[in-house]
Amino acid sequence: MTLQPELVLDAKATLGEGSLWHPLEQKLYWVDIEGKALHIFDPATRHDMSFLVGERIGTVVPVLSGGVLVALRSGIYHLSTDTGELNLITQPLTDPNIRFNDGKCDPAGRFWVGSMHLEQIEGAASLYRLDTDKDVQVMLTDVTISNGIVWTSDRKTMYYIDTPTGTVQAFDYNEQTGDISNPRPAIGIHESEGYPDGMTIDADDKLWIAHYGGGCVTRWNPVTGEQLQKVTVPVPNTTSCAFGGENLDTLYITTAREGLSKEQLAEFPGSGGIFAVKPGVQGVPAHFWLGSL
Repeated sequence: MTLQPELVLDAKATLGEGSLWHPLEQKLYWVDIEGKALHIFDPATRHDMSFLVGERIGTVVPVLSGGVLVALRSGIYHLSTDTGELNLITQPLTDPNIRFNDGKCDPAGRFWVGSMHLEQIEGAASLYRLDTDKDVQVMLTDVTISNGIVWTSDRKTMYYIDTPTGTVQAFDYNEQTGDISNPRPAIGIHESEGYPDGMTIDADDKLWIAHYGGGCVTRWNPVTGEQLQKVTVPVPNTTSCAFGGENLDTLYITTAREGLSKEQLAEFPGSGGIFAVKPGVQGVPAHFWLGSL
């Protein structure tokens, strides 16, 4: 059966990214990195609200005590979704040419977020971990474009993407300490299929990966490295994916317009929009940041 994703929001985002379903609000949070905005999409009303943040925004995660954390060029901030007010929590980045990119919270409520050089210089970036006491740990260095990150249901394995490697790496993950160890390749994606970008995990511990330049989202068994399913999206640049809806059975997919010619935009007019499809499996609820502000 061929699944046909529906364009549910013709957002025309320059670089849509960071999709996350808020389990309490029943809304899809996402960012337009180059549009410098946080978006909150309500599928029930098809209304999309946005907060302009004035600089590139890499990702967003919910905070249990209210609001969200956003990773901006100038640091990690708490953003009030009532007022739009930003309050700086920390700024581990020291090079003005490096910005934050994708990230998520782990099962223990820590915020993991990676970075990338604006010129995509190999090995110039890192993966950081913001603990609940607001301390920041550097977890990986020699990263180029830090992207998708998820944890398994038994809370023992973390999967992580550094996009240009074309590889999803597995790490042993210690929930109590937040440490990772024993890196090893789990999935390889050939560049002919595009580049692995954002990632989510379903209730069966299978990985869903958005292919930038590949126009699809794929499902994988990370234990065997086997591709199980492919959802073709009618745009070239798929960037992230997240399960949402009341039963977490709708896969939302963000896309990008950046780098496409006028001819390509005419051919793929949905580029930069949000797509949705029901692939026959369920996702898992997003983790909150459990720190106090």
